[in-house]
Amino acid sequence: MDETFDREKIVDCMFDPITSSILAELEDGEKECSFLAQQSSISELEVLERLSYLIEHGFISKNSNDGKCLLSANSDKLTSIVENSDNFDTAISELEKMDSYLN
Repeated sequence: MDETFDREKIVDCMFDPITSSILAELEDGEKECSFLAQQSSISELEVLERLSYLIEHGFISKNSNDGKCLLSANSDKLTSIVENSDNFDTAISELEKMDSYLN
């Protein structure tokens, strides 16, 4: 299956400080959206908005169980974006940019 998505937009989503903390929570497995919102100090709606592009393209799966929103990461797919050499350079650039803002 040949998906079409904006790799730079995926990398931008992944390296946004709030979104990356959400993704880090998902490394351990499926989590409730309410838990992710609480951990990130944002609303559940904002969690879904921040992850919407990743959900749309299958990097994050969204399921409902008993009225609860559950999210899980497709780790292989997320890793493949970062490991792509062009994207790795972009990721390093983004990290350097974030570091310059922090310092």
